[in-house]
Amino acid sequence: MKLFLLMLKNLRRNLLRTTLTCLALLVLVFIVTLIWSFLHMLDSFTTAKAGEQKAIVSERWQFPSMMPWSYASALEAELEKLPPEYRPTGYMTWQFYGGTLDPTKMSPENSLFMFGMEPRALKMMDEMDDLDPALIKKLEEDKQGLLIGRDKAKTLGVQAGKTMTVTSLNYKGVNLEFHVLGYLPDTRYGQSAVMNRQYLLDALDDYKRKNNGTPHPMADKTLGLFWFQAKSLKAIEVATELLEAPGKFTQPAIKCETASSGIASFIEPYRDMLWGMRWILTPAILFVMALVIANAISISVRERRTEMAVMKVLGFRPGQILTLVLGETLLLGVLTGFFCTGLTYVVVNLVMHGMKFGVAFFPAFLIPIDALWWGPAIGAGTALAGSLVPALGARSIKVSEVFSKVA
Repeated sequence: MKLFLLMLKNLRRNLLRTTLTCLALLVLVFIVTLIWSFLHMLDSFTTAKAGEQKAIVSERWQFPSMMPWSYASALEAELEKLPPEYRPTGYMTWQFYGGTLDPTKMSPENSLFMFGMEPRALKMMDEMDDLDPALIKKLEEDKQGLLIGRDKAKTLGVQAGKTMTVTSLNYKGVNLEFHVLGYLPDTRYGQSAVMNRQYLLDALDDYKRKNNGTPHPMADKTLGLFWFQAKSLKAIEVATELLEAPGKFTQPAIKCETASSGIASFIEPYRDMLWGMRWILTPAILFVMALVIANAISISVRERRTEMAVMKVLGFRPGQILTLVLGETLLLGVLTGFFCTGLTYVVVNLVMHGMKFGVAFFPAFLIPIDALWWGPAIGAGTALAGSLVPALGARSIKVSEVFSKVA
């Protein structure tokens, strides 16, 4: 306890240096926390987990996937042939409709990207647990209904209850009017929107009637993805063998994979950037943190050489001197790290409702609860790495040399 109190007293001795060191650690721990949180989110989505799984069926040789709508019922019929222990527990189709609210002056601010889905299947989507069931019922009853992310609604300047017309970019000539029913859960879907899939299908049929029976060029390419809920990874393996069997679903060919593998393929264009963040940027920041601490502690030890020599004369053992220097640094690193990650967790998750960082279809990410121990661990690790050499130097101070110079 006496050593601990002495550590606190030494940290208060030069408040300016201690404050500057803390500020440097705060900035660096904050950056590392953001990087690790982002990578943690991607890892959680691209790593297969035990228990119930989602699987994705998509076009094998083309991205983005564009399959005939007839594949939806055909795929479901095939999967229903499986034995009960391998049969899916739910199905979900994805169509993609993109457009602009101002075709004369198109910009990211007036563009809108939508998922065309069956309303009752929305609960299968990740992070849709907080979606109000009443909104799902409204979307099912109102074919022209639209659920939109709050961030996108704010950018477009629309609110729940408003009506807007979207000029399509991928379904040329199929322009749709929507009623904004409400908002999607925050964070992941902040920039997206969900429409009733039947509205798009009916619009394509109407296009065909208005053009003397000529179907829209995209009419046979409207199914983007087909998802199903499987009971286990083994069930997905069995389903994959069934669906990818020769002679089935060849025009175009399809592939079946776990949702984690499918999401990983979306992130593939960012692979080099993510690798650099994980293996170059993060180690470089940790190295800089260690250097900052090493510099601060080295200055402190040099200033206190006489004091430490006196402490040895008074009976302090070399191990106690070592513990004193290391303890000061560990105390500084752990407290600063915990304060930084705790503050980051509160501000990003509770105040900002997610850090905006648009990669693939992840518009924002949250700080995981694990970050509350990342900060102290980062602080402790870099503190030890940076203070070990100065602490060993303090331990090895020779009383005779110090006093001979003073004399």
